[in-house]
Amino acid sequence: MKQIADELKQAGIEKVWTDEPLANHTTWRIGGPADLLIQPKDKESLRTALQIIHRHDIPWSVIGRGSNLLVRDRGIRGAVLKVTEGLSHCEFRGEEVCVGAGYSMIRLAMETGKMGLTGMEFAGGIPGTVGGAVYMNAGAHGSDLSRILIDAEILFESGDMKVLTNEELNFSYRTSLLQQQKGIVVEARFRLQQGDRKEIAATLAANKERRRQTQPLQMPCAGSVFRNPPGDHAGRLIEAAGLKGYRYGGAQVSEIHANFIVNRGGATAADVLTLIKHIQDTIRDKNGIDMHPEVLVVGEG
Repeated sequence: MKQIADELKQAGIEKVWTDEPLANHTTWRIGGPADLLIQPKDKESLRTALQIIHRHDIPWSVIGRGSNLLVRDRGIRGAVLKVTEGLSHCEFRGEEVCVGAGYSMIRLAMETGKMGLTGMEFAGGIPGTVGGAVYMNAGAHGSDLSRILIDAEILFESGDMKVLTNEELNFSYRTSLLQQQKGIVVEARFRLQQGDRKEIAATLAANKERRRQTQPLQMPCAGSVFRNPPGDHAGRLIEAAGLKGYRYGGAQVSEIHANFIVNRGGATAADVLTLIKHIQDTIRDKNGIDMHPEVLVVGEG
């Protein structure tokens, strides 16, 4: 990988690491090493990096801020592209906003609110990037990205850049086309509406306070672990099954919110996966419901 890392640096991509622990790049603070971790500085360097990776025929994957992500303990083979600071522009065009994939969703909710634009308040507590949010159709408080997204620019492995519309991205609950067709979100465009700045600020503040009281934000975690089953809430089912506070190794079902698993210190991906399976088995036995993880599990165990 050193040869490829040198080639990337020669191409002007300065932030390249070999054998980099991904625990340093995930909100769970868990994850083995990436053979090659690349942080492009802009759209063109992202395209260049993908071309070099493709030329060397090595597998690749993408991360943003590492929220909603569990990297297994042996890490990820091949290259990992980290799309964050380099693609973090934000441009307002009336009631539309054009945002780079590396832009923070929390910051975007705050900035749109300051502009008096409503529609993004639900995202005020989503810890990831715009790119990850498009990939997952992230949502909260009864709304999600599919309700406001106009289109997104996607870089495919071939090197082609295509703008896909909301309809073409085939959104559904916490899913999009990009979970079946591999591509990298580069930019997204949203349509919002004029609103009252004070009302928007009040909604954001109320949501923030509710999160502070009901989520274990002071501990390493990855947000909600399970998708809500139809007509119910994952957290309610887990708590009703008596699993709140249940611990395996360094991983624990949060005592504050049962749909969060926290890293109590030294947790491994194996600890988290064991806990996930125990929850799934318990809820299936008690309720006859299959619990499906919302977090993305990647890498080698």
